[in-house]
Amino acid sequence: MAIKNLGYLGFGVKDMAAWRQCLSGNFGLMEVAAAKDPHETALFRMDCRAWRIAVHHNPEDDLAYVGYEVGNAQDLATMAEQIRQAGVVVTQGDAMLIQQRGVVDMISFSDPFGLTIELYYGATDVFDQPFVSSTGISGFLTGNQGMGHIVRCVPDAAKALDFYTQVMGFKMSDIVDLTLGPDMKLPLYFLHCNERQHTLAIAAIPSPKKIHHFMLEALSMDDVGFAYDRLSAANLTTTTLGKHTNDHMFSFYSRTPSGIELEFGWGARIIDANWSVTRHNNVSIWGHKPTNSD
Repeated sequence: MAIKNLGYLGFGVKDMAAWRQCLSGNFGLMEVAAAKDPHETALFRMDCRAWRIAVHHNPEDDLAYVGYEVGNAQDLATMAEQIRQAGVVVTQGDAMLIQQRGVVDMISFSDPFGLTIELYYGATDVFDQPFVSSTGISGFLTGNQGMGHIVRCVPDAAKALDFYTQVMGFKMSDIVDLTLGPDMKLPLYFLHCNERQHTLAIAAIPSPKKIHHFMLEALSMDDVGFAYDRLSAANLTTTTLGKHTNDHMFSFYSRTPSGIELEFGWGARIIDANWSVTRHNNVSIWGHKPTNSD
C-alpha cells in the first residue's frame, strides 16, 4: 500500500503549558523551537525526525490533523487520484503549509466524519541534532512502524471502515469485542499499514473528541515503569498497567490536558507475512483496570 506509517499528529489545545508538561515533563518528548510564535505552536520530537507532535493554541481542545507518510511523489499522486475517485475533495498543500510541516509535498482532505488527514512525503530528518529526552527515556519505537497509533471515535464504524480500507488502503489486523454489559459487546476494528500491529483503530463510541487515545511505544519496559510511577504520583493515570490481547502491548493509559488519553507502552508484537485476521473477546489479557484518578 502507498501509506507507509503514521508520521505526525497535530492538536489544537486550550492549555499550551499543560501540554508541554504532559509531553515533555511526563513522557519525555523533546520540545524544539517552532518557527511560529511559541505561545501559539509547540513542536515535539521522538526520534531523528524534526518533529512528531505539534500542539497549537486553539479552543477546540482536540486532535486537529493526522499526517500519514508515503514514499515519494508518485505515491502521493496515486493516493490523491484514488481519494478523488472516491468523491473526496483533495486540497494541494500550499507553500506555507509545506514549509510549516517540513515536508517536500503534501495533500489534505477529511475523513467521513471531519478529521483532517494529511498525506506527505519527504519529511525532515535532523540526524545532526540528536534526540535527547527530557526525562531520560531510552527512546521511542518509530522508524518503519511510524510514531504509534490512534483510536478514531466515529458514529458509524462501517462507514469509517469502508473509507479507511477501500479508499486509504489500510488492512484489517483483528477485531476486539469490548464488553459494555451483560450480552452487550462493541466491536473495535484494528488496522495496519506496516508491521506495527495496528496504526489505526476504529470505534463506534460516542465521544466529544475525534480520538479516544493515541499511543507512543517506548524502547524498554523500564521506560514504561518509570513513567507509570511519575504519572501515578501526579494522579494522572486512568488505568493500571496491563497487557493487550491483540498486540500484546505492555502499557498504561493517562489523561492529557484535553481529555484525550495517551497510551504509553512497550513490547508489542508485529505483523508478518503469516498474519491472519483474528477476533478477541477481551481488550486485555490482564490489567488495564480503571484507576481512581480524578
